[in-house]
Amino acid sequence: MTAAATARSARPPKPTASPALPLGLAAFVAITWLSLSEQFGIGFDLAEVVADITRGAPILRELLTPNWGFLARTVEPMLETFQMAVLASVIGCAIALPAAFFASRVTAPNRLAFSANRGVLSVIRAIPDLLYALIFVAAVGPGPLAGVVALILFNIGVVAKLLSETIDGVDSGPIEAARAAGANRTQTVRSAVLPQVLPNYVAYALYTFELNIRASTVIGIAGAGGIGNLLITQYRFFNWSNVSVIVVELFVFVFLIEVASIRLRRRLV
Repeated sequence: MTAAATARSARPPKPTASPALPLGLAAFVAITWLSLSEQFGIGFDLAEVVADITRGAPILRELLTPNWGFLARTVEPMLETFQMAVLASVIGCAIALPAAFFASRVTAPNRLAFSANRGVLSVIRAIPDLLYALIFVAAVGPGPLAGVVALILFNIGVVAKLLSETIDGVDSGPIEAARAAGANRTQTVRSAVLPQVLPNYVAYALYTFELNIRASTVIGIAGAGGIGNLLITQYRFFNWSNVSVIVVELFVFVFLIEVASIRLRRRLV
C-alpha cells in the first residue's frame, strides 16, 4: 500500500470538544445562584417555603367551593368586558390596517414613512397594556373608556406588526402586473396586495379579539372597568369563593371564544 493510500484510509482526527457547553452551564448555574441568593437576588429560602406551604390551605378550600349564588352579579361586568374587547378590536384593527401598509417595505411610499411608522409601532408595542390602562385611568378616570383606549393601542401594535410582516412576504407578481398596467401606488395596494393579505388580516383580528378578552380582565384590575374590577374587589375583601366563580367563568368564556376563533381562522387562512 502506498503512502498516499495509507493517508487516505487513515481515520480523521477526533474534533476537539467545544468549551461553549460547559461554560454555558457554568454561567447558568452562577446566574441562578445569584438570583436566589440573599445578597444579590430574591432571597429564596426552601425551609421557609416548606414552613409556609400549609398556610394557603384555607384559601384553597374556599377556592374549591365556589359561591354560585354570586354568578348573577358577574353578568354585567362580564358583558362590559366583552363590549370593551369588541370595540377595541374593531377600532384598533381598523387603524392597524393602513399603519401596516406604511410599515412594510413593499408598500411604504418612501423610506422616511417606513422608518417613522416602524419606530412608532415599536414604541406602541414596547409599552405594556397594563401601563396604558394606568395612564388612561389617570387621564380620563376609572371606567371602561380607559380600558378601551388602552386596548386599542395594544391592538394597533400587535396587528400592524403581524400584518406588515405578512405584506413583506406577498407574491410580487400581481404587484408588478398592476404597475405594468399603469396603476398608482394606492391602486396597486388595493388590487394586488390587499387581496393577498386579507385572510391573514381577518385571522389576526380574531386572534387579537381573544387577547382582548384576557387583557381586559388584567387592565380591569387597574381600574379600567369590566370583570377585572369586580375580581380585584372580591380579592381585596378575601371573598375567595366569589373569586373562584369569576375565575371559572373567565375560563369558560375565554375557552369558548378561543374555540370559535380557531375554527374561523382555519376557514380563512
